[in-house]
Amino acid sequence: MSENPPDSGTDGIEEGKRLIRLGGDRGLSLADRIAERFQRLTWRTPIHTMRLRGRHPLKLIAVADDPFMGDVERGKALLEGVVSFRGEERAVTALDFVRPNFSRPFAEYLHSFAWLRDLSTVATRAHAAPVAEAITRRWLAAHGDKVSEPAWRADLWGHRVLFWTAHAPLILSSPDLVYRSTVLHALARGARHLDRAADRVQIGPPRLAAWCGVLVAGLMIPGGDPRRSFGEAGLHRALAASLLIDGGTVGRSPAGQLECVILLSMLCEAYLARRLEPPAFVQAALSKMVTALLGVCHGDKGLASWQGSGPVSGEMISQVIEATGVRTRPLKQAREWGYQRLSAQGTVLIMDAAPPPLARLIEGGCASTLAFELSDGPHRIVVNCGGSRMADNRLPAQLIEGLRTTAAHSTLTVGDSNSTAIHADGTLGRGVAEVELSRQESDASSRVEASHDGYVRRFGLIHRRAISLGTDGKDVRGEDMLLPADRRRKKVGTPFAIRFHLAPGIEIAPTADGQGAFLRLPNGAVWQFRSRGGSLAVEDSVWIDAKGKPVSTEQLVVTAESPAGGTNVTWVFHRAK
Repeated sequence: MSENPPDSGTDGIEEGKRLIRLGGDRGLSLADRIAERFQRLTWRTPIHTMRLRGRHPLKLIAVADDPFMGDVERGKALLEGVVSFRGEERAVTALDFVRPNFSRPFAEYLHSFAWLRDLSTVATRAHAAPVAEAITRRWLAAHGDKVSEPAWRADLWGHRVLFWTAHAPLILSSPDLVYRSTVLHALARGARHLDRAADRVQIGPPRLAAWCGVLVAGLMIPGGDPRRSFGEAGLHRALAASLLIDGGTVGRSPAGQLECVILLSMLCEAYLARRLEPPAFVQAALSKMVTALLGVCHGDKGLASWQGSGPVSGEMISQVIEATGVRTRPLKQAREWGYQRLSAQGTVLIMDAAPPPLARLIEGGCASTLAFELSDGPHRIVVNCGGSRMADNRLPAQLIEGLRTTAAHSTLTVGDSNSTAIHADGTLGRGVAEVELSRQESDASSRVEASHDGYVRRFGLIHRRAISLGTDGKDVRGEDMLLPADRRRKKVGTPFAIRFHLAPGIEIAPTADGQGAFLRLPNGAVWQFRSRGGSLAVEDSVWIDAKGKPVSTEQLVVTAESPAGGTNVTWVFHRAK
């Protein structure tokens, strides 16, 4: 919510303050819920049943292109008869879909058939088809005509429709007519299931996946015109509920944003395969989503690590953007999505300036409010540990949960606690409910100032952070303040720490006075860090890379104690060489 009217003609935030409240305009109002329930009721009417009932010829009208490259390592493993995903492996001959003994992420990878993309990336149809058919036969035997979870979850069926139709040559090349008929019958049943279930999954990537599946089924299965019209209306509603005004997704996850862009791009390919133009609202949504996605990318063009996301490579991001056909600049500020971007002369700073996502909107949300990441050209300097939703399955559960904490992000922690509580069951609890934000642009610098109320309830303190980036890109100046909340003023001192997690490969040389450090980047560039108002130490840290694997690194930690009246710590990163 904004105290001043937004200036739609500029890319920056207007001067003044904006209050970002937990929840926001996310399609979750009482009126929206009632309208959604009414829609579900109307979809079960005899009219809908008549429109979508009937036998479809056992064939596909067309095969769409999958414009994205898969994972080469996973693809090669499949050729050797092994399904591999985030450190977990199963032999194809040992896959048991009836009594599964694999993790949830591994199961979703299998059930979605995303592995078809990995397989097609490394092999010709002649070499890949036998592997694809072997796994598909096992899946059909267990789930082809039996509705069960998670195999028949609507979002997984949506992904499955996209991958089955885009990679049909890999699963439909067999001369076995009975097998081919079984695949196509399962596809038709899955499409009918999606007609009823697409709106029952969570808004965001799951619901978009389900409705994209409905639409692709309508495009690729004969007699699908009624389903296509129905699916376009459903996808329009799903996008309205899942996207914020600035094009970010409600879950606030860059990885989720990337997934949605890929889904819509695959949908557009299905339209093109039928020589049809995608709906205008899909193209408009893609344009906004790409702009927001670029806003959370560093100088290496890869994703920043927010809300469980990992540093997806710049090569992957570039490939996705090219597939969309969208040409745009990064979004400097996402008013609703919550990310602020400062950039100058190759220096990029990205700040989380919003409450965490609602627990119902994303699993594994993080207590990262007011954290930031910093990069200089292709090299990252300050990072978040990140990766809790993309981590290697072999990592201890305690470590994965630790990646979600405030201390795993480059921000201030009070009393060694999280700014938003993380419950034992993994859900987010009380904490940050409001973020007050202001941004100013001048000839000398760009400045963001924001505060949150996550520590008011427990400590009676408000955390305010101000960060500015000079137009020459050489100076990042920051100040962290703890201010007493009027009605909850404490009478005793409160310990706090400000953490700056550093990217791997940075050499640290502390200064003689103990108040600073020189940071040498892999390309030889040197940045100097200075702080005032606390004691500086260098501690071990960890960073989750693009493969979900932990990489050892270090962090700068400034510690102090806040008196009852509050305190402040100033710090600066200066490019010295």
